Amino acid sequence: MSGSPIRKPTRKLSRKPGRKPATGELGRRRRYLVLATCCASVIVVVMDISIVNVALPAIRRDLDASVSGLQWTVDAYTLVLAGFLVLAGSTADRIGRRRVFQAGLAVFGLGSLLCGLAPSTGWLIAARALQAVGGTMLNPVAMAIVVTAFPDQAERARAIGVFGSMTGLSLALGPILGGALVDGLGWHSIFLINVPIVAVALVCTALFVPESRAERARRFDPVGQLLVIVMLSGVVYAIIESGGSGWTSPVVLGLLAVAALCALGILAYEPRRADPLLELRLFRSVPFSSAILMALWGLCGFGAFLFVTTQYLQDVRGLQALAAGLCLLPVGALVVVLSPVTGRLVGAGGPRLPLVVAGTALALGGGTSLWLGPDTPLPAVLAIYVLFGVFLGTVNPPITNTAVSGMPRSMAGMASALASAGRQTGTTLGVAIAGTIVASAHGGTAFTVAERGVWWLVLGLGAGILLLGLLSTGRWALGTAERAAALFAVVSAAPSPASTTPDPRGTRPSPR
Repeated sequence: MSGSPIRKPTRKLSRKPGRKPATGELGRRRRYLVLATCCASVIVVVMDISIVNVALPAIRRDLDASVSGLQWTVDAYTLVLAGFLVLAGSTADRIGRRRVFQAGLAVFGLGSLLCGLAPSTGWLIAARALQAVGGTMLNPVAMAIVVTAFPDQAERARAIGVFGSMTGLSLALGPILGGALVDGLGWHSIFLINVPIVAVALVCTALFVPESRAERARRFDPVGQLLVIVMLSGVVYAIIESGGSGWTSPVVLGLLAVAALCALGILAYEPRRADPLLELRLFRSVPFSSAILMALWGLCGFGAFLFVTTQYLQDVRGLQALAAGLCLLPVGALVVVLSPVTGRLVGAGGPRLPLVVAGTALALGGGTSLWLGPDTPLPAVLAIYVLFGVFLGTVNPPITNTAVSGMPRSMAGMASALASAGRQTGTTLGVAIAGTIVASAHGGTAFTVAERGVWWLVLGLGAGILLLGLLSTGRWALGTAERAAALFAVVSAAPSPASTTPDPRGTRPSPR
């Protein structure tokens, strides 16, 4: 009485036409259709971070764009992604993940269409920001959908591994696809290609993705959200403006002052919230704090690498867009090969070894790039790019693992979302800083001399990741994670906001 007599009725129940199945009862085929739909969304969103880099020379020629205009073409997208990731995730938890996911696809598709039709740099930057608004509703929500769709722990781990590998793969393969599209159809096509992909994803979402919500949805925090956006925007705008106006310019100093005031506002206001946008108590965990810094530093280095490399290959070496994209093939190939291996290494032995490898590879990539010149043999250039491929293929899984290490389930989602926000912020800063460093150089030896400042930055960031990788994985660091997790024991036990009694202002009760 224990085998098939029990399983057969279960299969019939799950196929009964009038019954709405629970998410955990999704059939194997439908679960993987949900995963495929979510992967398609992350591919277009993340690829649009890097695919535009190879099109920058063509955009500059066609729209007569300045260097700061090119920086904002990239940064308007990543800045919005970084600023609204946490808000989008909490909104989806509250009103429904599929609903927010569908809205994100529609907005992203509209933004992509407007990017492809943009007649000027200003219109392109505005459309990129709209694209990113849609993108913020996709990545964190897609991860939550995948986790909910795979109730079995082993199957869920494999699905998350596949989903996570799409991030690095999309970032690395973006320039290759972008180069082919720019050479064949023009720079507009790198945006217009998203439209049919989004249309198919919308249909698949309606057909296969079930609706779900969090058991305990977090309250909105509009003040915290505003402070984060103004702070990030102030820093990025100041960096970009400093290239032309100088660091002592009243505008630059004013922007930095506003950003500093917003940071102080976050430190003063967020601890008083019952459900803050930024849960500052998480930063008492050394592994979590280190993960955010490593995500910021790592993608800052890689964002700077992509921004200057695509221009070096096209403007200095005279390669066509497709050839420039193919030069980055070693990066994409290594991400494909190393990402699953890294995931298994992290699962078996922890994040220390992959973090050491990633930091070392980034530092070596920056150090060896210092010798790049207009006539450097192409095989030597490609060998240097292999180091950046090793870095990107080994950095993401251990960062995510370190961020959620020891955290209770109630905080794992926020910890992961903040790590993602750290990556997007790092990419934004990398482009802003790199663009400022090379802004005054135009082609040839002048560009390769100017970009050495970028490579020194990358070398330092890699060394920082190496040191933090060693620090954050030791016994003392793991102890701080356990103590930080204990602070959220009450939150983890609470079934819903209704079971708590916050004070009238929605602030956290004062400690006794």
